[in-house]
Amino acid sequence: MQEKRVALVTGANQGIGLQVAKDLAAEGLTVLVGSRDLAKGEAAAAAIEGGARAIQIDVTDRASIAAAAARIREEIGRLDVLVNNAAITHTGWMAGKTMQDYSEATRPSVVSLDEMRAVWETNVFGVLAVTQAMLPLLRESEAARIVNVSSGVGSLTQASDPAYPYRSIFGPVYPASKTALNALTVAMAIELEPAGIKVNAACPGYTKTNLNNYSGTQTVEEGAREPVRLALLGPDGPTGTFSNSAGPLPW
Repeated sequence: MQEKRVALVTGANQGIGLQVAKDLAAEGLTVLVGSRDLAKGEAAAAAIEGGARAIQIDVTDRASIAAAAARIREEIGRLDVLVNNAAITHTGWMAGKTMQDYSEATRPSVVSLDEMRAVWETNVFGVLAVTQAMLPLLRESEAARIVNVSSGVGSLTQASDPAYPYRSIFGPVYPASKTALNALTVAMAIELEPAGIKVNAACPGYTKTNLNNYSGTQTVEEGAREPVRLALLGPDGPTGTFSNSAGPLPW
């Protein structure tokens, strides 16, 4: 069992996940670059300065998740940080379309149930499946941290405010999947608090990534800031919170 702290970041072969992996490696952690496509994960890990290695993990595939957990158990023996970053906004139909197109096509009255199920499978059930599989490894750590990468558009409080600029895009697919992820965060934090495992949700902000067809207004460096801060929380840090780099967000 190695002395350096070990972090697994899902969906880390690109975007915010890759930047989180880079930042954690720069802080001296051994980072497991989780990627559905192992070749892409290996290419990403090779570009990270410090300790990084690729690990194949598809958060919608239980066999893949179990194999990843078994590999970590065999090669390292524990896990100190889990960053549940892997997420999708859609299943591919949005290429070349605007956020307004997305909003109109995912309203409750017309949304495809298959599309909703597919997004939730990654963004909600995938997070729970990975967390359950990794918990035995996290329990081996003296100070385990779980960070769920959420979004401000999942805030029910903000979506209920007519002045909120992203209110019009709230719908059952991506935004509501992040609402459900926030609920999972609270449930996990409540259960794991006695074990000293801190669980928090981070909003990266509207970051320029493949997730939004690179329409975001922030860099990946800015987007990674809050997930990394929560991953590195000390013993006095909070649990069961939702925040971005500017501070707490309403649920």
